[in-house]
Order: sequence, then structure tokens, then C-alpha cells
Amino acid sequence: MVTVLSIDTIVSDTTIRDGQPILAGTQVRVSDLVASHLFRGHSPEALAVNYKLSLGQVYAALAYYYQHKDEIDRLLHQEAQRADTYLNKLEQDGRLIRVE
Repeated sequence: MVTVLSIDTIVSDTTIRDGQPILAGTQVRVSDLVASHLFRGHSPEALAVNYKLSLGQVYAALAYYYQHKDEIDRLLHQEAQRADTYLNKLEQDGRLIRVE
């Protein structure tokens, strides 16, 4: 007989972070850890220290990402587009100066 053991580390609550997947007991989004890991090159150990998480929580978030990669990549892309739109608006309004 096989028993499936679930890891209750990743949760979704519509009242926290718009229902995006987060680490249980925190408000840390899976997508935030993934972005720091993939785009900033932070190791799992560094993520655990920076976000005050256990290494198990970090690896659970990364595992969740790879199991739901398309969905989270889409979310990251949408957030990047919103950020670009917002920065462009600030620049047009003269409230942002870009340094090259």
C-alpha cells in the first residue's frame, strides 16, 4: 500500500498576497523566492538567511515553482510588465531619472 505524504509548506489564501502561493505562516510569495534565485543568483542558503526561512521552506518553494513553472513564469512576466509601465509613467511625469 502506498501512502502519499503531502508537504503543507506552500499555501494559498485569498486574503494574503491576492491568493498567490506563499510559504505557510509567512507572507513570502513563492515567486519572490524564485525571482531572487533565478534573476539575482541567490543560492537556497542565501534565500533562507535573507528571508528568515528554513532551508526546507526554500526548497519546497523551488520545488513548487518547477511543478508550476508555466503559471509562475506568467506571473513574473506580468509583474515585470506592470513595473515597466509604472516606471515609464514616473519618468514621463518627471518623477524618475534613469541613470545609464
